[in-house]
Amino acid sequence: MSSDIAIKVENLSKCYQIYDHPRDRLRQFISPRLQRLVGREARQYFNEFWALKDVSLEVKRGETVGIIGRNGSGKSTLLQLICGTLNPTSGSVQASGRISALLELGSGFNPEFTGRENVYMNAAVLGLSQDEIDSRFDQIAAFADIGHFLDQPVKNYSSGMGVRLAFAVQAMIDPDIFVVDEALAVGDEKFQRKCFARLDELKQSGTSILFVSHSAASIIELCDRALVLDSGIRVMYSRPQEAIRAYQKMIYAPSAEYQKLVREYRAADQSAETIGLTDTANLVPQPPAAPSVLFDPGLVPETTTVYPIQGAEITSISILDENDQPVNVLQADKTYQFVMAGHLLREFSGIFFGLHIRNISGTVITGQRYPEEGLYLEKIRADSDFRISFSFRMGLLAGVYFVGGGIWSVDGVDCPHRVLDAIMFRVSNIERPKSFGYVDLMSDEPSVKLVEG
Repeated sequence: MSSDIAIKVENLSKCYQIYDHPRDRLRQFISPRLQRLVGREARQYFNEFWALKDVSLEVKRGETVGIIGRNGSGKSTLLQLICGTLNPTSGSVQASGRISALLELGSGFNPEFTGRENVYMNAAVLGLSQDEIDSRFDQIAAFADIGHFLDQPVKNYSSGMGVRLAFAVQAMIDPDIFVVDEALAVGDEKFQRKCFARLDELKQSGTSILFVSHSAASIIELCDRALVLDSGIRVMYSRPQEAIRAYQKMIYAPSAEYQKLVREYRAADQSAETIGLTDTANLVPQPPAAPSVLFDPGLVPETTTVYPIQGAEITSISILDENDQPVNVLQADKTYQFVMAGHLLREFSGIFFGLHIRNISGTVITGQRYPEEGLYLEKIRADSDFRISFSFRMGLLAGVYFVGGGIWSVDGVDCPHRVLDAIMFRVSNIERPKSFGYVDLMSDEPSVKLVEG
């Protein structure tokens, strides 16, 4: 294995034997042997379930890889095989360096031991000497921040306290490979932020990270590449933005369309072609005949993703200025109307509309929903047109942004229609910006007071 590769997975498969009745286990243990002795074909008393099948990938040193897929797609099985807590049915895994894993809440903790005792036990299992554990114990305790519970039995911990201590142990030993399986969703917001900051520190220091999450924003922000799994099969291994778009398009597709999308993405993945996600027909409104300072005809996204039409269709998304003129070069502090129009093909008992603005990396910067959270537009008749306007004061800093929208329903299909990156716009530079990032929240000029010592 190359020195710059931390993990190499080749044709990895895991098959489980599923028995309909407990007695079939005994039959499987005895009968096939007897049948072969008398020259008969051995009968199988179980059904095969392939949790993972012929999955291959490489993870480079210092690379962060996100793993996404529906429940039962094989994400946890893959991580357990990489960590060595499961043996593969076929294929191989090569990992270089110390692996630290947070696979499930409280894994590896003895509930009868105190938190302090579990810290020492887990760190010893991970290969640290007594002196190394002693030197890092204060860091681990400070990161977990569970106070006097550190000297209480773990069986008395809440799930949040358990994951705090588990993450602290695994993350503070400077592993070569760090594996996290959805456990971070349990902690409160402050602790989650601390965990993600630590992940970033590990990444900067050269640790390879495998990260399972259902949060698209986290995958896009943290990861260099993303792996999409479906029914134990690799669908795609590519840039996070492409993987997230493909995955979201799959999960919102009707069942008849789902398998077709899986086949298309797998074929593109295997041939290393660009993923064909774009379908902009009749979606983006025609730009003005001649370019102007307010409309740049070159601002057309290449990442537009149109979801399947399931009872509704978004036909256009546009940005209008105060004179109702279409624009895509916006000025700071001015107010614009983001207009989404389309057609409802069937009757709905309750729907709501949403519109979001993303940055170049795909992170949602802001968005709006109508009606507000918990409310819906009710008794919508079939064959109705809609045009909804979202008002935004342009508080974004200079840069390029992408706009998408969707329609969600409380009955039947969750997402009658959705479009990602329908249009893009640019916020113009101001002469001497005093803020940085994505949003300008400054209300007054900064002030300074110098006191001579």
